[in-house]
Amino acid sequence: MQVWTSVVLPADTVAGPALFDLIGKAVEFAWKAINMKLGFASLVTAAVSASTILGTAVQCPDFTTYSQSPQGNPSSGPLALPYMRPDPACRTFNSTAVEKVVSDMKSRLKDPDLARLFENTFPNTLDTTVKYFNATENLAFIITGDITAQWLRDTANQFAHYHTLLSTDKELATLVKAVINNEARYVSQYPYCGAFQPPPESGLAPSFNGYAQGVTVNPPVNNQTVFECKYEIDSLCGFLKLSRSYYQATNDASIMNDNWFAAIDQIFRVIWEQSQSTFDEDYNLVSYYNWTGGNGALSPAVNNAGNGEPKLYTGLVGTHHRPSDDLSTFAFLVPANAMLSVELTHLADVLDAAKQAKNISALARKYSSTITNAIWDTTLVNNIFAYETNGFGGRYVMDDANVPSLLSLPYLGFLEKTHPAYVATRKLLLSRKNPYFAAGKNFSGIGGPHVDAWNPWPMSQISAIFGTDDDGEIMQSLYLIANNTHGLGLIHESINIYDGTYTRPWFAWANSYFAEMLLDLAQRKPHLIFKDGKPYTPGQ
Repeated sequence: MQVWTSVVLPADTVAGPALFDLIGKAVEFAWKAINMKLGFASLVTAAVSASTILGTAVQCPDFTTYSQSPQGNPSSGPLALPYMRPDPACRTFNSTAVEKVVSDMKSRLKDPDLARLFENTFPNTLDTTVKYFNATENLAFIITGDITAQWLRDTANQFAHYHTLLSTDKELATLVKAVINNEARYVSQYPYCGAFQPPPESGLAPSFNGYAQGVTVNPPVNNQTVFECKYEIDSLCGFLKLSRSYYQATNDASIMNDNWFAAIDQIFRVIWEQSQSTFDEDYNLVSYYNWTGGNGALSPAVNNAGNGEPKLYTGLVGTHHRPSDDLSTFAFLVPANAMLSVELTHLADVLDAAKQAKNISALARKYSSTITNAIWDTTLVNNIFAYETNGFGGRYVMDDANVPSLLSLPYLGFLEKTHPAYVATRKLLLSRKNPYFAAGKNFSGIGGPHVDAWNPWPMSQISAIFGTDDDGEIMQSLYLIANNTHGLGLIHESINIYDGTYTRPWFAWANSYFAEMLLDLAQRKPHLIFKDGKPYTPGQ
């Protein structure tokens, strides 16, 4: 079991033999508790008692408030970006491997402002979002940032940039394994839901979600377990991504326990159910999931009794909501299906490597092939991918900043960034022909209906970097992001093109995605960002 005991001393404390004796007693107390192999609650008690010995408890600021004003010393670059990491005593998980990557990148990056951005963003998930972790129980609860809930999609992306460290940092690997096990329990019980409350073992109280109150969901859910039950196929993809990246890094098949296989079974159930047409041959309504909205809830009512727009079978898998948590216009969300096809192939590869469940591996490959063919056969017109289709010929040509997006198709692994269809689609998406592209004096990019059409997201510029090898395009996007953190050195959800205001001061996914992108450039384009121009891979 891993536990951290941290103590903050009064400002007027004077260092001396008496102080060091007190610290020694506190450390000895906690160490004895660890050696006695006490339960988690006892260890917490030990930590509290140790801090009591020193006469004060840790007082950590709420990071939502903390992140809205500059904190530590500014960087030496022209942007003078502040140091925004919490005090070590207030960090929610500590990793020496992560600290080494931070140190390595800071020493290599030629721009001190980019170095500060990496220093703030790379560890942000571990610094601030590990709300609960118990290695013995194999459970961890990870929040998104300023929302106290665990989103399957967000969590997968929050940890994506740590995967190369899992083979060398056993404690970090144990944390990720616990996240996967907790999510497996969620998915096996509520496969149509994407956001969840803390596990009961944590002792953390469930959060109230006004958006979920008054909403009728079928199949029914328990809001003590489920934070929000908007069905988004990419949430299930996130669980698959986190699972396979863990196995690829560690070769540890112990994640494939009963919880995990139960979750995989439910994922295939959803894939089959949501591939079906809205009506059968006799025009009987085929509905396995509906979400009404309305009924006094903050979310708007959904048409067709909560079932959304009708769809006709194509081989694609329908989804009710987008990765932005907004309602889909048409059910077949193309980039989400692209991600699903990729992750199903990875799932098959992982199962084959672990010599497990040949039947599931075969089914995964079959569905992956069906979905891939349907994307190429039914969503591409004049070399332009649609964002959504319905099987009746309807297509919505646009993009949303949230990943999976059309702009992120190379990042997802669906195609090469040089593929003519991607090049043509990308050109359209980053122009006026995309209804959710917006450009202002200081910032531009793709947004979505989640905020406003004039609030593009930095996340879209990160995806744009993953999708090009052009040095000029990369640097333009990189500094659009760097120059628009509101002087706070963190990556925000969206930026208003008119006045530069932003949404969500603490958005861990965006911070992780930015750091992941810099690590990609560290390997792919080191001459653009490093003093010596030599490639760098964490953990090697």
